[in-house]
Amino acid sequence: MKQFEAQVSWQRAGQAFLDGRYSRAHDWQFDGGLRVPASSSPLSVPVPMSDPAAVDPEEALVAAASSCHMLFFLSIAGQRGFTVDSYVDRAVGFLDKDSEGRMAMTRIELRPAIVFDGEVQPTSTELDEVHHLAHERCYVANSLKTEVVVVGGS
Repeated sequence: MKQFEAQVSWQRAGQAFLDGRYSRAHDWQFDGGLRVPASSSPLSVPVPMSDPAAVDPEEALVAAASSCHMLFFLSIAGQRGFTVDSYVDRAVGFLDKDSEGRMAMTRIELRPAIVFDGEVQPTSTELDEVHHLAHERCYVANSLKTEVVVVGGS
């Protein structure tokens, strides 16, 4: 079994707390030492209690799903002889009530724009197959109960 860790740190820093008017800004620190400013989304908790410049958990979830799919896509494309020059995904997550009436990320749409190099270019069927395999192998997508779909994909 592989294990992955992240450290999440928040400090009250002398602010009031019981009235709910405290900063949600905090830090994420990863095993390589990278520290990322994080916060609740301003869509959930208004500014100034949220930091709109920081990454929020909802954005991070969408980015994780997109990144995981992309990494498997690149690997599979290379195995099939397709040279990828660039892959840019403007992924979107939709927060809504789920079938049990709870707020959840109910759908993540991956919208990759992919540029291939060389004479060997994938057909639309081959491109769909690579996306399908990437989705099947993506650890993040396999861990979510929300729908993760590729929209477009070329």
